[in-house]
Amino acid sequence: MRSHFYRNLRAFLRDTRVLLQESRVSLLLFWGLVLGGAILFYLFYVSPETQARLSFSEALHATFALVFFEVSVPYPKDWYLQPLFFIIPIFGLGVLADGVLRFGNALFNKQTRGQKWQVAMASTYSNHIIICGLGKVGYRTAVELLKFGRDVVGIESDENGRFVEITKALGIPVIIADARRQEHLFKAGVEKADAIIPCTDDELTNLDIALDAREVNPSIKVVLRMFDPDLARRVEKGFGIHTALSTSALAAPIFAAAAMRVDTKHSFYVGDTLLNLTEIVVEPSSQILNWTVEKLEATLDLSVVFLQCGGVDSIHPAPTAQLRAGDTMLVLASIKVLQRLNELNQAR
Repeated sequence: MRSHFYRNLRAFLRDTRVLLQESRVSLLLFWGLVLGGAILFYLFYVSPETQARLSFSEALHATFALVFFEVSVPYPKDWYLQPLFFIIPIFGLGVLADGVLRFGNALFNKQTRGQKWQVAMASTYSNHIIICGLGKVGYRTAVELLKFGRDVVGIESDENGRFVEITKALGIPVIIADARRQEHLFKAGVEKADAIIPCTDDELTNLDIALDAREVNPSIKVVLRMFDPDLARRVEKGFGIHTALSTSALAAPIFAAAAMRVDTKHSFYVGDTLLNLTEIVVEPSSQILNWTVEKLEATLDLSVVFLQCGGVDSIHPAPTAQLRAGDTMLVLASIKVLQRLNELNQAR
């Protein structure tokens, strides 16, 4: 709840800065008029009553007061100063009113300038996941990621897309743009993102997006939607990009799990529970080194369904089998359990 509040506050502050930049012409004209009038009063104004000159602060106050049709100094006898008492209030208040109205309307009417607000929201995210293409797979992948507590930013080229408004309703910033253009990836915060999922209906577009993202952020996790199995294998081998074939919503859990940096081979639901079949290679300095299968399953609430040890393959390995460096096992578990297993499998 607190993180959501702070994110909205950061977005609001950034958005206000953007609005100030957009209103800078009106603001510059207003302050130019005030400062210009103050300088003229300071240099040439002499009080007709006391013959005293104004300090610069008094001249500035007098000019500012005139903008709001308030006279704080006596009307001058000098003809060249008299027009200021008419010009400053008329033009000053006009410029100020125009700037304030434009600023207020844009600030509070987010529906009118929705895209700028979406970009402002996206700019507050870090370590998030970008989904390019909010079709069936993209939308359902976003839903899965939200279940895992991950932050998501969407990019969709069709502003009238079926899932655009539904996705926004989930609290996900959606940027309407062509993700193939690098500047639009920057709007989604690609340089700070943890992963990107190009899942449009065009595999070459997806590959183009993936390569652009890698160019900006070499450490970003790329989960690429492709339809041609041969091309998918070549891309995965040549670019080190995790690829997946997806033609239905059943692929959404796989996309989401892969973006969570879990090497998922297969994902499926049993009722409302999402299970994942994942390949784990025991690292030489892993914390689970020399654990038995029984201890691993009891500690982490998972099932080891396959173990390859010393060239020997075991389906449903014995509970007493010990895990050695280089052993490969297939594990069935939830995402949270797999993330914990990955942490234990890292160097001590």
